[in-house]
Formats: sequence, C-alpha cells, structure tokens
Amino acid sequence: MVKQLSEAEYKELRQKYSDAEIQEAFKEVEKEELSGSYSQTQQANLNDNRRNSQVSSFSAKAEDNIVRWQLELNDILERAEHILRGDVPTFQDGEIIWGENPDPENNPLNRVGVQEVMKILSLYVNRNKVLADYSNEEINVKVFDFGRAINNLIFMRDFEFGMNTAEKRKNYEMLVTELKDIVHDTYKRALDGAEKRSLREMITVSQATNTSQQVGAGFGMNGQGQMSRERGLLNPARYVRGKYV
Repeated sequence: MVKQLSEAEYKELRQKYSDAEIQEAFKEVEKEELSGSYSQTQQANLNDNRRNSQVSSFSAKAEDNIVRWQLELNDILERAEHILRGDVPTFQDGEIIWGENPDPENNPLNRVGVQEVMKILSLYVNRNKVLADYSNEEINVKVFDFGRAINNLIFMRDFEFGMNTAEKRKNYEMLVTELKDIVHDTYKRALDGAEKRSLREMITVSQATNTSQQVGAGFGMNGQGQMSRERGLLNPARYVRGKYV
C-alpha cells in the first residue's frame, strides 16, 4: 500500500502541487497497486500448492473478475472453519497447508458445533454486509448483539457442541472473542459505505485494465496508452525522499 507521508514530505510536495493534485496522484498509485495485487493473486492461483490441504466448505475459488475478488469473503470463512475444526497449519512454499489434528479429542468443538457456528458466521460474513452503509454506532450495537448471542448459544449447547471437558472450556472465551472480531471486521468494512466507494474504484481499475488489453500492450488509441504509462512513471506521489513509493 502507499506509504503515509511525513509532514516534511507533504510540505515538499505542496511546494509544487495543490492538495487536490496530491490526493489525485496518490489515488492513481493506489489503483495501480490494486491492479498489480489482483494480477499477482491470479497468477498464484495457477500455481496453488494447497491441493493436499484439508477440504473446507468455503474453499476459495480462482476468480477472473477483480470486483468479485474484492467481495469474495470465502477465504475468511475457510480459515475460520479450519481453526474451529482444530486443523493444524503448516507452510509449504509460502502457502498454508491445513492438516488434520493428530489429537482430535482435544478439539474444542465437534462436527455438530463447527457446522452450527459456521452456519451462523456465514450469515454475517458476506458481501451483503460489507456493501451496506452503517454508522459506527450501528456497528457497535450489532456486534454487541452478535457477541452476546453467540456466547449464549455455545454456553447453552456446550456438551452438544463437544465442549464437554474442563480443558476444552478453557478455549471458550477466546473462541467467542475470535468470532466476534471476525464479524466486527466485516461490519467495519461497511462503515459509512466505505466498501461501496472502494468498489467503484475497483470497477474503474477493472475497466481500465480491460481497455488496455483490448487496445494493445502500451499503445492506446491516439497514443493515450503510452501517455498513461508515462504519466504513471512521472507521478510525483511515487517519489518521496528520492525513492519510489
């Protein structure tokens, strides 16, 4: 992501550019970084090393659309399901590989508990939530209600969910806290409609990328493709303290 400017760096840019011009320059850099991140993710999907990983109900699928990539939350649900099931993560070539817990009797939740919690979590972690428009007060109330409800559910059905020993119950507080934080982070993406604005930015990036591919590599209509590339290289937001941002 684009680095935060220090006061001295900002003053240096302000000597030549207005506040509006500086903001626009950084927006261009962010769009380019977003497009590059998406391209890297697509390339990584072609060489995914997770074929030997434990299967999740929410395994992320390779997407070829940048907007769907932004709104796809299955990777969050997938990780949550693995953790709730007690799967053990290992790293292979920089990828997380989830394997079965060699001591499954120590898992805090059984199959029924995992399925019930994931069913509830999937109702909160989805694109409908992140594309909503909530105030901070609304988010606090909703997350508080969720935390209280999930706490009561696990408490009332602890034996049914497999949390039937004193050792397993040591995980109770942390489990509820983790679930509440996942939901809170989802709602925060919708704070004052922030995700909607981000989505509009991504649509612009996607359309610009598609247009560039259709016109040709570096050669736009009336030379605009070449001009765009040169403009990106000369963007003043890229050069702070004499170094590429």
